[in-house]
Amino acid sequence: MNLGFPLFPEQASTMASRVDALYFVLIGVSVFFATLICLTIIVFAVRYRRRSELERPPEISGDLRLEILWSVIPLGFTLIVFVWGAKLYFETYSPPRNSLEIHVVAKQWMWKAQHPEGRSEIDELHLPAGRAIKLLLTSQDVIHDFYVPAFRIKTDVLPGRYMTVSFEPSKVGAYRLLCAEYCGTQHSGMLGRIVVLSPAEYQTWLSSGPAESTVAATGARLFQSQGCVACHADKDTERGPALADLYGKQVRLQDGKVIVADENYIRESIVNPQAKIVAGYRPIMPTFKGIVSEEGILQIISYLKSLDRPEGAQVEK
Repeated sequence: MNLGFPLFPEQASTMASRVDALYFVLIGVSVFFATLICLTIIVFAVRYRRRSELERPPEISGDLRLEILWSVIPLGFTLIVFVWGAKLYFETYSPPRNSLEIHVVAKQWMWKAQHPEGRSEIDELHLPAGRAIKLLLTSQDVIHDFYVPAFRIKTDVLPGRYMTVSFEPSKVGAYRLLCAEYCGTQHSGMLGRIVVLSPAEYQTWLSSGPAESTVAATGARLFQSQGCVACHADKDTERGPALADLYGKQVRLQDGKVIVADENYIRESIVNPQAKIVAGYRPIMPTFKGIVSEEGILQIISYLKSLDRPEGAQVEK
């Protein structure tokens, strides 16, 4: 394993080679045009230099075809690069449905990860090779940046908001995890490592830890202990709607807007429930800000994701 800082890090994810291909194309085109422009300047400076004070250069009317050519070619190239980069971007931030979802909470100055089976890690993250991974990230204090050079992934981690990044590890080994955003006096020490194992080794690692409840089960207990079931029962009540099958569905608000119930919506409904009121309900829910931790909110979200409602049932009242 190589935990150093080579000029070009290892390619340890399926996205790495594709990102590098775009990067080297951009470098190559930049070098080509920089060289072409420099040589043209030198040739023109020598060939068309003024040789006499009386010399008057002939008037040049220009060539419309040439002007169109040197406008269309750069435009076409920039469009190709834009589409290429946009495709990589959307694939990175649009995880497949069958992704392994892992929660990551950043805080000064550490990374805390929790696997769906319940096992937690600090400044280390074990992953199976050949499996699509979805990281759901948030910060407990300031802005951090989750950066794994070998995977070619880098995303800001913001307080009060969930960020999602997706990748598929392709090579067994250990790789550096860095914070790429200045986050305080010990920013440079906010280091970790990603350990990629074979699928069998990953299962062995999961089972070798202390017996823990799954994230969804822990979220269910927290949901019960905080009294959420008093308003959000199995069926819609006058106090609040049922939450089964809520995640990913459309919710109609009092102001007529329709939004998708994603992780950020659920989090906001917990810490600032008056921000978006569901149509047909009164704004009576209290805030749980400071009562439920960031890890606890993620656990409740996992619990809500695990709920299922019969086909055709409605979320909104």
